[in-house]
Amino acid sequence: MNFQIKKNFFIIIFNSCLFSLLVIGLQNNSNKTKVNLLIEETVKLPIGFIVGSSFITGSIIGNFLLLGLDNKK
Repeated sequence: MNFQIKKNFFIIIFNSCLFSLLVIGLQNNSNKTKVNLLIEETVKLPIGFIVGSSFITGSIIGNFLLLGLDNKK
């Protein structure tokens, strides 16, 4: 149980650091565009923020899915 808590803590800290670096790096970015979704468009955001936040979200979801699979073994 202690290993799972450490792994969850590491995942949260690592992805929080990535997100903070993403926000700091995009402060001076002036290229903003809208993303067309199936229903509506998003607000104007930098492309780097959209790609970076998608990567971080995928990293979080993937790590927690792997933790769920490890628990079943």
